[in-house]
Amino acid sequence: GSLVDIQFISDLIEQLKREYNLDSTRIYANGLSNGGGMSAWLGCKLSDQIAAVGSVSGAYLFLPEECNFSHPVPLIAFHGTADEIVPYKGGTSSMIGMSLPVVASWIGSWANRIGCNPTISELPAMGEVGGFRYQGCDANAEVILYTIEGGGHSWPGGVPLPEWIVGPTTRQIDATELMWQFFSQYSLSE
Repeated sequence: GSLVDIQFISDLIEQLKREYNLDSTRIYANGLSNGGGMSAWLGCKLSDQIAAVGSVSGAYLFLPEECNFSHPVPLIAFHGTADEIVPYKGGTSSMIGMSLPVVASWIGSWANRIGCNPTISELPAMGEVGGFRYQGCDANAEVILYTIEGGGHSWPGGVPLPEWIVGPTTRQIDATELMWQFFSQYSLSE
């Protein structure tokens, strides 16, 4: 995400606020793949406008240390361990040919940046789905990572894309529902 993209989204948010009756304290960003990385980038660069972010198989092309948060931005993320496009253990993406960070380490850096307690708590396992959460963050923010064992580059609970392209799509959880439950806890103070 370039700074031009950030300015475009910021301008778009301002236009939507002018034209529609929306709650400007409850604007969230989420996306899949590059969109997941972009959502995190928006949370990083527009923390004065974005209340929380969600990422599915996010391609993180920046370090959380580059963020100057005006408030701690809560993050919920979903990643498959068999994702070859955004490798869970980091390394070169099969699709974009760029090096990507180790997912759990990147998520930990975000948690650290928003003042979370470094002690993680495990999420209760549901079939192939596990993960962990950081709590005790500044302003009661949280950071959650759902890990799908053997999961691909896909939206958990969503319409499966062809497995030969993205790998398996779990039906154990619904990322959309979990993301909304997470988002609905957070709003910006005016």
